[in-house]
Amino acid sequence: MYAIGFAPWDRGIPAELQQVVNGPEALAPGRALDLGSGLGRKAVFLASSGWEVSGVEMVPRAVARAQRRATEGGVHVDFRVGDVTRLETVGLTPGFDLLFDFGCYHGLNEREREQYSAGLSPLAAPSATLLLMGFRKALPPVPKGVSAAELLERFPGWQLVWERPVTTAITAAMRRADSAWFRLRRAN
Repeated sequence: MYAIGFAPWDRGIPAELQQVVNGPEALAPGRALDLGSGLGRKAVFLASSGWEVSGVEMVPRAVARAQRRATEGGVHVDFRVGDVTRLETVGLTPGFDLLFDFGCYHGLNEREREQYSAGLSPLAAPSATLLLMGFRKALPPVPKGVSAAELLERFPGWQLVWERPVTTAITAAMRRADSAWFRLRRAN
């Protein structure tokens, strides 16, 4: 999709991410990991807001564009070409306070979701936040919807802080798939 210039997930900064970073209950800036960072718009936003940011994306072309975006924005982001289902191979140092996923997890099959969750938790700091947007209904190419119950099963030691429907859908697909935000917090 990057080759043809179609990346609808790269439009704007979601209100939920803005609230976690700048809202009344904002997290103090720390280390953030953008999973499936794409063209880097959200990672650059986080870095511009005082976070130390790493991004993992498996498409080298997208990573190159994300690196240019960070340079143009005057911020540093540690973008890495890597697979979110094999995070242990990416060479990241554990201790991320915020783990952000805008529509990456929901595109994974069962086995890949297991690998993603197994690799994510060891990278999270105690009391870390996972902010994830996912389709609650399957909508090709998304193989299966995401639910709070599934996330809690896949991420033992994490608690659901809230689940909210996406109110400002970027695409029609997000509306059709009953998209939602999930905010989880790692137990100490």
